[in-house]
Amino acid sequence: MRFAISIPQYARDSRFDDDAFRAHLRRVEELGLFESAWAQEQVIGAAGSLAPLQTLAYAAACTEQVRLGCAVFVLPLHNPLHLAKAISSLDCLSHGRVEVGVVTGGRGRPFGAFGVDADRPVARFNEALALMKACWTEREINFDGRFWKLKGASMEPKPVQKPYPPVWFGGSAPAGMRRAVRHGDGFMGAGSQTTAQFAEQVKVVREELTAQGREPDTFRIGKRVYVHVEDDATRGRQRLEDALTRHYGRGGWSEHILAGPAEECTAGIRAVADAGADLILLNPLIDDAQQLERLAAEVIPALS
Repeated sequence: MRFAISIPQYARDSRFDDDAFRAHLRRVEELGLFESAWAQEQVIGAAGSLAPLQTLAYAAACTEQVRLGCAVFVLPLHNPLHLAKAISSLDCLSHGRVEVGVVTGGRGRPFGAFGVDADRPVARFNEALALMKACWTEREINFDGRFWKLKGASMEPKPVQKPYPPVWFGGSAPAGMRRAVRHGDGFMGAGSQTTAQFAEQVKVVREELTAQGREPDTFRIGKRVYVHVEDDATRGRQRLEDALTRHYGRGGWSEHILAGPAEECTAGIRAVADAGADLILLNPLIDDAQQLERLAAEVIPALS
């Protein structure tokens, strides 16, 4: 079992605490318990989330060792050329520490706000990912797609990591998990999925690994876990639910969170690992510095 931590990527009321941000990431590296730190993408919303690429670039300048990822980019909402260039640049700036999470989106996404046809997100996703990989690996890019076309083009610099940074897939539909095995390097279960739901997703992933003749150790499985260590379980759950409601603009998170004393959080995280996750992305949403210390001192050692 390996651990990752969320990046506190907030500028609430348009105020960014750069000292706290730098101190948080320095402490993540000092602890030596986390292999990676992850941002999220929320373009539209009232949570005050900073854009992930800019956040990760800042994080790269604040760190030296921890890997840096975004889970996830809603790929059909992006121009793949711009995104490929930005990720390649970030991989260079961080000296090869980038992880990339992508997802098709699905129902409820405001595709129209981005000028994207909501009826064809999967086709757009598949083509965008193929074009990004071409930009990362091919000296001369010749691409004849439905949405994008390039002839005799080039994109430099290439990513430091070869052939390109690890690509994680998100999503909840079985077709998306099978697509992850065919075209990705890992699957990241969402924080909005219960452990039981995640276990069913892992079954689909493992079945597809077998069907594709792919060795399991070439494909990683992770899950985001919304967690808050609090001695008063009732208070902890309420605080985390309130934070998630503010973040996503909707409630109903009681089945999807771990909150309470350290031993309860430990048991919940162990269940996620037992369901098939080899990477646990721990995601506090409040009291980030305090939660980092409690997770490091009280939870992770009990899972070793």
